[in-house]
Amino acid sequence: METIKYQIEKSKKRSDKINVPVLFGRNGSIEKAFDADGYNESTKSVIEIDAGRGVTSYQFLKDFFQACMMHEVEYLTIAVRNIYKDQNDFEIVNRFFSALYTSSRIKLPLKWILIVRY
Repeated sequence: METIKYQIEKSKKRSDKINVPVLFGRNGSIEKAFDADGYNESTKSVIEIDAGRGVTSYQFLKDFFQACMMHEVEYLTIAVRNIYKDQNDFEIVNRFFSALYTSSRIKLPLKWILIVRY
């Protein structure tokens, strides 16, 4: 990912996290930012990789909300496990976003969401 200009979170240490701006204050200072697993400013894209808790704790919804709030982010990739504890996490997440995009009830700031299973 780094060869295609993504900043990638190296560890959970504060200095290794990727902060994407959400809210700006005076003189352009960042008032609020969310962390991302991967971020490419030039392509306006964010990557989130969810392990087991991706569906069981609705982490994919938090990832989605945060990407919607991030400044100038237009594309979101969420990687979820195919199967976790006898549950098909990929299908659950895929059905959720299919319903969301098929419905015209909510206008979303993201151009697309890519769901990747692993």
